[in-house]
Amino acid sequence: MSIETVLGPVAPHALGHCQCHEHLLLAMGMSYSVNPALWFDEVDRSAREVARYGAAGGGAVVDAQPVGCGRMAAGLAEISRRTGVHIVASTGFHKLCFYPQDHWIRTMDHERLTRLFLKELQVGMYEDGDDGMPTKQTEHRAGIIKTALDRAPLEGRYGVLFQAAAQAALDSGRPMMVHIEAGSQPLALVRQLLSMGLPPRQLIFCHTDRACDKETRLALAKTGIWLEMDTIGRFRYHDDETERAILRELLDQGHEGQLLLSLDTTRQRLKTYTPDGVGLDYLFTTFLPSMESAGISEETIHQLTHSNPAAALNGGTL
Repeated sequence: MSIETVLGPVAPHALGHCQCHEHLLLAMGMSYSVNPALWFDEVDRSAREVARYGAAGGGAVVDAQPVGCGRMAAGLAEISRRTGVHIVASTGFHKLCFYPQDHWIRTMDHERLTRLFLKELQVGMYEDGDDGMPTKQTEHRAGIIKTALDRAPLEGRYGVLFQAAAQAALDSGRPMMVHIEAGSQPLALVRQLLSMGLPPRQLIFCHTDRACDKETRLALAKTGIWLEMDTIGRFRYHDDETERAILRELLDQGHEGQLLLSLDTTRQRLKTYTPDGVGLDYLFTTFLPSMESAGISEETIHQLTHSNPAAALNGGTL
């Protein structure tokens, strides 16, 4: 199976260095009302950011914004065309706080949601859907299913949403990414998804470096899923030394084949919007050199930034 990017399928080995959870464009909407840093909608500025990332050595990036929640599908395709950097876009759903009370994501049944997610994966993403039912379809396909685990119970609305996303993942073979919050129940969700038939190598759990304690993180790793470390350069949570210690702990436990690195960018972290932000190329300029200085081998770093993302985005295998 190839990896689906906004400009078409590519072979896994063609990705190069890939960061599996970023945000490159985000239209103004409910996300902005929750956090003003969640608005950056200028294609020119974002393209310059991605071009700098490409010049540093970046070959691909995942944009983790799902349908109906400020995603800009055509803009992502334009950025990829201008820069030559592969972009994998997302369908799926985010936390409900990012949608108006009357939004279709809150009311659509799981069968219709599954069909919508599959259509975005197999035919093309919608350009609209923030303020009403999506109708304006593009030719640019999503390549991943983004979901969000909040502190709410897995029953109720989130249960419907996860059922739809899991079915779309089963039907398409595409990876399913899960945003997790501190205080949520990621282990319970993993068990639920595995019981539905999803293989662990098709599941990417994000923010495990900031939303989980050590015991939960290691328990998640033992299930065989992908763990994304994306609190790099996010000093409101912890410093990079703490991040390296978390990585070292997982590496020492033999989980190097399950780890992904990313930045989870916002307006405040993209240099073309906020000049003192860390920038999309922060792994290259700062964090990867610090890993090498801390004794993590070049081979291991290559696995975390090249081989593992290629496998994770290819449904778990190379």
